[in-house]
Amino acid sequence: MSKTIAIFGFGPGLGMGVARRFGREGFRVAVIGRKPDKAEQHVTDLKAEGIEAAAFPADVTDATQIDGAIAAIRTTFGEIDVALHGAAADMSDRVSSTLAVDVPDLRLPMALKLHSPLLMTRALLPGMLDRGEGALLFSSGSTPRLVHPYLANIGVALAAQRGYLLQLAEELRGTGVYVGLLNIGVLIGGSEAERVVDAHPEVVPPGVSIPRMTNDELGEHYWEMYARRESTEVEVGFTD
Repeated sequence: MSKTIAIFGFGPGLGMGVARRFGREGFRVAVIGRKPDKAEQHVTDLKAEGIEAAAFPADVTDATQIDGAIAAIRTTFGEIDVALHGAAADMSDRVSSTLAVDVPDLRLPMALKLHSPLLMTRALLPGMLDRGEGALLFSSGSTPRLVHPYLANIGVALAAQRGYLLQLAEELRGTGVYVGLLNIGVLIGGSEAERVVDAHPEVVPPGVSIPRMTNDELGEHYWEMYARRESTEVEVGFTD
């Protein structure tokens, strides 16, 4: 029987790359995004490649909408075997520096990178634990090896997400449920971030060089994490 991957915060970069890779392995893809028209277009693109997919529009920062999307996915595809949380703040949501961060600046990044992953986990984990299997995958744009002050308010939220996921992974050892965090230090091909940087290169701080990777290459990294289940945390693209 085919398995299902649900991608929360589906976009043309990370979301599409992961959907293609898992789709090649026979996974059905649940596309969860805030804008119905974009979600439907992603589904159309996936179906054109022979991948079974359906759209479930939802704001992934809203608990009620998350629960509603999950209920609809279960009705359409059955249980969710793998969930990927790929939602991220826009580059325009980053304040200029850590010195400039104030409490209001943290609301959106924390909603997207801590509260939303927590809501997704709380909605899916009980069922996965009952079945004794499942995978919860997440994304980050920072690495604990390097300090990037220019990430400012977004960096604070990413650090909070990492702390939550490491604790979660430790408690889930031996349950059959895998938690994986991919720290992404690249511009993802086809992503909104890549489009913004290409149009406005000044948004990248002076002296900062960000390598690039296709969304299909990134999808391969997620597949390897899921298939091997060797490490909770993996990184790609960061250089000292």
